Amino acid sequence: MENKIENKASFKGLIPFLVFILLYLGTGIFLNIQGVELAFYQLPGPVAAFAGIVVAFIIFRGTITEKFNTFLEGCGHPDIITMCIIYLLAGAFAIVSKAMGGVDSTVNLGITYIPPHYIAVGLFIIGAFISTATGTSVGAIVALGPIAVGLGEKSGVPMALILAAVMGGAMFGDNLSVISDTTIAATKTQGVEMKDKFRINSYIALPAAILTIILLFIFARPDVVPEAVSHEYNLLKVLPYVFVLVMALVGVNVFVVLTSGILLSGIIGFIYGDFTLLSYGKEIYNGFTNMTEIFVLSLLTGGMAQMVTREGGIDWVINTVQKFIVGKKSAKLGIGLLVSLADIAVANNTVAIIITGGISKKISENNKVDLRESAAFLDIFSCVFQGMIPYGAQMLILLGFAGDKVSPTQLIPLLWYQLLLAVFTLIYIFFPQISNKTLSFIDKK
Repeated sequence: MENKIENKASFKGLIPFLVFILLYLGTGIFLNIQGVELAFYQLPGPVAAFAGIVVAFIIFRGTITEKFNTFLEGCGHPDIITMCIIYLLAGAFAIVSKAMGGVDSTVNLGITYIPPHYIAVGLFIIGAFISTATGTSVGAIVALGPIAVGLGEKSGVPMALILAAVMGGAMFGDNLSVISDTTIAATKTQGVEMKDKFRINSYIALPAAILTIILLFIFARPDVVPEAVSHEYNLLKVLPYVFVLVMALVGVNVFVVLTSGILLSGIIGFIYGDFTLLSYGKEIYNGFTNMTEIFVLSLLTGGMAQMVTREGGIDWVINTVQKFIVGKKSAKLGIGLLVSLADIAVANNTVAIIITGGISKKISENNKVDLRESAAFLDIFSCVFQGMIPYGAQMLILLGFAGDKVSPTQLIPLLWYQLLLAVFTLIYIFFPQISNKTLSFIDKK
């Protein structure tokens, strides 16, 4: 049955989204006050989203059938389904590659060949590669955190600076990786190619990374140079990460890239006896199940967004934001502000992008902002704040490795990469000639 409800801008239409955000945020704040570890991650996002959907069914106009059809229309939107399938494949690639020893080999390779007197620089670079290759900042932090703490204790470099280097490298890849949840969400909500978003994003992120490395060279020299240690690694086990990065940047279809990566990691695992055929299948499934929460959340928020849009909630936000927008610059800043506030609220950069992606696309279209840029801004601003908020998973896990030796107030001022990424993004926005030259260069490719 076709839904004939007239779409007018209405604050009422936004209420389900507000219920979702406030329930998610409120639970996190309450549990944090109670001293619960990882408080903002105790209530699964899909449950909070489901509460918002129930509210939408209660307060929105129309019959149950009409509202359910609208909800299913959003869940089944091609962009949502595409995003969900990519999540599954990315999860499978990450788990299979890790299970055959890819992450361990990558870490050991870096630790072996990076000079001991450049510990902080090395940790930043290794973290950047691991997070870019695997698409997860948390994975990079978990792999490098214990090593970083041990090296920091021996070197005399302030522990906070060592941990800041790890965090910066981890967020570099979280932002840039073509298989990161944030990249998938940003590109699919804006309807652009991953390689185009990567190119624009890299023109902003690389200068920030280079300047961070220079600062680490200058200010993070160890008082005592730890003894160089050789660790066991296997170059062949690093190959799948390089393969996926290169193929994705060349422009090969993302489904082909990730499926090929899963097969390549499996073949290498078979060669070295890391898998049997049965265990290989189980690791693929483990990768799928690791993405269950974000998969379900994407479906539910897709359905809720369609209901909110039909009721006029998205138009209300756009009309409100549009009052403060006068041209491309303010539109770009508005997109950055929206996703930043969303990330601060929900402490999850992927969720923040999913929440604000549809609104950002309409703001971009209304103000002639290139959608490739809006995808990059969504990813950048959400990652900047996700890598800095004290209650984010990345910060909590990293500080957990250091015990009580480092506090968030000591670490945050040293997060040079995130701060520089924000600065270079603002420069990109306020100097349109940079944007024009970047887009022109990409279009020629």
